[in-house]
Amino acid sequence: MSSSLLLRWSRTNLKATDPPFTIRAAKLTDQRTIHRIVRAARINPTGLKWQRFWLAVTPQDEVIGCVQLKPHADGSRELASLVVVPAWRGRGVARALIEHLLRVHPPPIYLMCRSSLGVFYTRFGFQPLSSEQMPPYFRRVSQLASLAHLLRQEGETLLIMRWDGVSPVR
Repeated sequence: MSSSLLLRWSRTNLKATDPPFTIRAAKLTDQRTIHRIVRAARINPTGLKWQRFWLAVTPQDEVIGCVQLKPHADGSRELASLVVVPAWRGRGVARALIEHLLRVHPPPIYLMCRSSLGVFYTRFGFQPLSSEQMPPYFRRVSQLASLAHLLRQEGETLLIMRWDGVSPVR
């Protein structure tokens, strides 16, 4: 694999005792691990093709997080299956995965999340969309979620967001 596909990540938010991690493209041998961590996170386990994934790995090549860019029939592409294993949460792994995906894939990129996570994604330049602004795939999913009252019992709604290539200045 080309070294340009690897990103060494040692952000200031990591503790001195935390080993650095890298971001790399998934390999066929990662397929079971991807399925395992996505299922453990209890998020949508469909469409988990290893070829679309980026992984955060330790120096020992232990997978500590993943994200994919999932294509849809209407031509839209979705940042999906973002998972960080519990022991690594709060250490910049999700940020590194998102920033890497946005750096290597052109806009627009869409995502679906619980409404309470919208603030997290706006940090990367994602903006909430009205139904009229959504591509057909996301409009259908949004309408189905509304009809099924998914997430409502938890005080949440489904939020559809888009990244147009602009990231806010930090």
